[in-house]
Amino acid sequence: MIWYLIGALIVTIGLILIGISTYVGWQLTHPKRKIVDEFPEQYGLQKQDITFPSQLQDVALDGWFFKSPFAPAGELATTVIMSHGYAGTRLEKGLPALALAKAIVDEGYHVLMFDFRNSGNSEGNLTTVGYLEKQDVLGAIKWVQEHVPGKICLLGFSMGGSTSLLAAAEESTVAGVITDSAFSQLSPYLRDNLPVWSKLPRFPFTPLILGILPRLIGINPRHVDALAAVDRIYPRPILFIHSKDDDAIPWSNSEGMWRRHPDVFELWLTQKAGHVGSYHLQPEAYKQRVLLFLSKL
Repeated sequence: MIWYLIGALIVTIGLILIGISTYVGWQLTHPKRKIVDEFPEQYGLQKQDITFPSQLQDVALDGWFFKSPFAPAGELATTVIMSHGYAGTRLEKGLPALALAKAIVDEGYHVLMFDFRNSGNSEGNLTTVGYLEKQDVLGAIKWVQEHVPGKICLLGFSMGGSTSLLAAAEESTVAGVITDSAFSQLSPYLRDNLPVWSKLPRFPFTPLILGILPRLIGINPRHVDALAAVDRIYPRPILFIHSKDDDAIPWSNSEGMWRRHPDVFELWLTQKAGHVGSYHLQPEAYKQRVLLFLSKL
């Protein structure tokens, strides 16, 4: 009888742990939407409302396009496509992204900002931390190619940075990429840092969640590999920006990608900025780095 009770207790505990892991995994891939509650006019920007399909044609994505009135006459201006982080919106309020967009537009570059699937005003109900979001960036690239001739540079924050690298690896017309606080490989990143997002103890929940997620959403995190993507982007330039005090995505992620091709890639490490906090802490230095990179494309 006692062994039966012990066995039943073990099974019950196991089912509870699996249930918690499944629930948290579902929550992480279905985060609550944030609203787009700031507008370009507040920053002196004139927007064009745009909607375009993801490359997969499965969702419609909502965004803004800013045509720079300062673009050089008789030349094709570069368009910068900005991509936000996990569970955020095009606003990327930690910066804020609209302030950075204003600085870029004022220097003669066009800017496109949009919400990923399952974010802001875009369609969709699943967040895959790069796997499907890559298709969203490719959709934005296609919109620019069809409407605004000229070079394209991708600028992404956190998940948006990693996703921009994945997209650039598949789209050879992208002239360069800037990432801020990007992760290099999703699977090992989650294995080492999932408690930051799940708020659960590493054991036993991290291996359980990672084992359940691929079956839950039909996507393997190992396919989100920005480290391999940078090899396919080379010799096109990449600027990696990261704070050494990032407690969400360690700066070693950016350093590892930069070390693949330091002859072409650039790395700017900041201090005391936190995750995607370098612009907020050093706005002028940040703008100078970004604008210098754009000027060399």
